[in-house]
Amino acid sequence: MSLTKSFRETVQARAIREPAFREALLQEALSCFLEGEMAPAMIILRDYVNATVGFKQLSEATHHSPKSLMRMLSPNGNPKSSNLFEILRCLQEHEGVRLEVAAVR
Repeated sequence: MSLTKSFRETVQARAIREPAFREALLQEALSCFLEGEMAPAMIILRDYVNATVGFKQLSEATHHSPKSLMRMLSPNGNPKSSNLFEILRCLQEHEGVRLEVAAVR
C-alpha cells in the first residue's frame, strides 16, 4: 500500500478545508493568464474544478459538455475568450468571490 496521496487528492483535501486556498487557486490562475502563461493557468483552473465544483456541475452552469470543458482547460487547451470568461464567472460565483484586476507600476 502506498504511503503517499496523489496530487489531485492532496489539492482536493486542502481545498475542502481551506477557503483561502481555493481563492488563491483562482487568483493564481488569473495572474497566470495576465502574464501570458496559458498552460499553467489552465492546469490551475482544471485542478480547482476537480477539487471543488467538478466538470459535471460546471457543465450545467456553462452549457458546455464536460469533455469540452476538460479539453478547454487542458494545458494545450485553446478556449475562446468568451468561454474562458464564462468559466471564470461561474467559478467565482461558485466560490462566492469576485476577482479584480489592479494596475501596478
